[in-house]
Amino acid sequence: MNNVRREVSRHFRNKKKACMRAKIEELETNSKIQNIRDLYRGINDFKKRYQPRCNIVKDEKGDLVADSHGIVARWRNFFSQLFNVRGV
Repeated sequence: MNNVRREVSRHFRNKKKACMRAKIEELETNSKIQNIRDLYRGINDFKKRYQPRCNIVKDEKGDLVADSHGIVARWRNFFSQLFNVRGV
């Protein structure tokens, strides 16, 4: 369990670094080409900080599903149960 938590923390830390690097590069290019409006929009977005998003859902039993095919299957099952109401 600790290994999974460590891997997830490492993953989000790397995503945060990549996101920050991309924003800084965008701000630098906007500054160089004198695009002031986008520069200040980027600065305001930069102030809002990074918020990690995780793509994990729970299945019917309450277990966590992290792989993309499992998540799609879970949502497909959920919506089919939601919209296929009989006897109304």
